[in-house]
Amino acid sequence: MSLGYFASPWPCEDGGPARLQAARGSSALALQAGERLKWVTRNTLLSTMTVLGDPGEVYLLTHSALRAHLGMDTTACVERIDPHTLQPLQRSKRLPGGPMWPGGMAIHRNGDIYVVYGRHAHRLGRDCGLKATYPLPLHQAYNSFVVLDNGQIVTKNLSDHHPALLTVLDPDTLRPACADIPCPEASIARLSAVGNTLYVVGVRSIFRYHWSDAAHSLVRDEAWTWDYVGASTQSYGWDPVIDGQSAWFMDNGLHRYRINMLGAGVRQTPNRLLRVSLVDAQDHACVDVSGLRGGSITNPPLVDRQRRIVVGFDSANKVLQAWRIERDQTLVPLWTQPDFGVASHLLLYPQSGELVVNDYRRLGEEVVVLDIETGTERARVRSGGLTQGVVFPSVGWERDLYWCSMGRVARIFVA
Repeated sequence: MSLGYFASPWPCEDGGPARLQAARGSSALALQAGERLKWVTRNTLLSTMTVLGDPGEVYLLTHSALRAHLGMDTTACVERIDPHTLQPLQRSKRLPGGPMWPGGMAIHRNGDIYVVYGRHAHRLGRDCGLKATYPLPLHQAYNSFVVLDNGQIVTKNLSDHHPALLTVLDPDTLRPACADIPCPEASIARLSAVGNTLYVVGVRSIFRYHWSDAAHSLVRDEAWTWDYVGASTQSYGWDPVIDGQSAWFMDNGLHRYRINMLGAGVRQTPNRLLRVSLVDAQDHACVDVSGLRGGSITNPPLVDRQRRIVVGFDSANKVLQAWRIERDQTLVPLWTQPDFGVASHLLLYPQSGELVVNDYRRLGEEVVVLDIETGTERARVRSGGLTQGVVFPSVGWERDLYWCSMGRVARIFVA
């Protein structure tokens, strides 16, 4: 449990700032013979994620899009939705945003909801009423945030040409807790964190910062960095998963996504799964995911710490691949699912070994439950929507989950 967040089964994207994408405790779909998945869907503006508060509380983050095509700033909205019907029970006013990019939402340990969208940070009550807004320093899209164990909120602009800028906000005042911190390079990926240590994947290297009480600021760990691009022609990496021993992420993140990731790769090389030790950044390794040219992704891999399995994918070439992590951290191929349209953030139920992924086929998206040890399919449901989801699922309060796929939100449950 990350100490900066509210104690719910899923208080933020990916379930926590380490991005393990794993349900807590005994939560599981626990599919049995003769059971199947059913769904309820609702059309929305662009849905990004759901998070959970107290029992029965489900919050949905959406944002506008049309204004972006007109060269205007876009806005966001938070709703508390009915956990079964998905209909809004309470709704915020339109929240000032800025340039369009899926933002982020989390419930802080103080019980309030925080949103970063566009170039604004917002604090809301659990009734979705706005308490405070802070305009972030750059007129660019900010791609979400993490909460450190000390409660500080850290966000970053989406930057592919100029060095990214870290902003640390005090959760009580929603004002800067320290001076903004320039990164050594641009960064597209979302931030990750463990404790009071922040991990940043730049466009060519991964590096980290530790919060210093003495300096009252984030201080870069100059001894820990890895140039993962090196002499290769790979493009930038996406969000890192921090499993306690290593940071895991994938590269060739540059792509041409419109409504799906199929054939959307830009660099004519395979995308790679990358690992770097948290103890010694000189201990690093990479492996091709599919080995196919034009490989690309827009999201992180998934690490099952209990079973020592890592799952990666090549969205552009429709390949899903799992490896066993040996004790010396080498990878042994475990299973492959070819012709499998995975692009979204994933979801793992550690108790049952159920891995939830999307599969884009026949001009539509399906949500699939696999056995993480064998790759065997346990259940599948067509959740609706013509776009391939690239955003965030979450667990539910029962034997259910919530799936966001841009223009729709779905509740998927065991029947």
